[in-house]
Amino acid sequence: MPSNDARILLSAAIPAAATGAIAAVISGLVAGGKGALGAVIGCAVVILFMGIGLVVLQRTAKSLPHLFQAMGLMLYTAQLLLLLFLIFLFKKTTFFDFKAFAFTVLAATIVWIAAQARAYMKAKIMYIDDPEKPGSST
Repeated sequence: MPSNDARILLSAAIPAAATGAIAAVISGLVAGGKGALGAVIGCAVVILFMGIGLVVLQRTAKSLPHLFQAMGLMLYTAQLLLLLFLIFLFKKTTFFDFKAFAFTVLAATIVWIAAQARAYMKAKIMYIDDPEKPGSST
């Protein structure tokens, strides 16, 4: 993974993980061990889904740049629908606290998207090839 891609992934994953840690503490205080477990599982699901989506999006940008915007819109829609499906799937679970899971998924998703948008705005990614440098297309 190129350094810009890894930097953007870390810039989104670290705040989402911090959100999950805060949610786990709060859920643990409010709902006990099952609440903390629900928050941890919710945060892990968001980081996994969004991380895989970012990797897929970066590979699409490199191999099919003309599909980048459409792929991004489709990917985020699919991710949000899959997260919503998971929330409905785990609604009746007794293994962990559902409310802690759902609120953590919501919070971590919002934080991930905001952090990823900020990382892209701050990144200095060249979008024009320099004809003077070797390896650039002319």
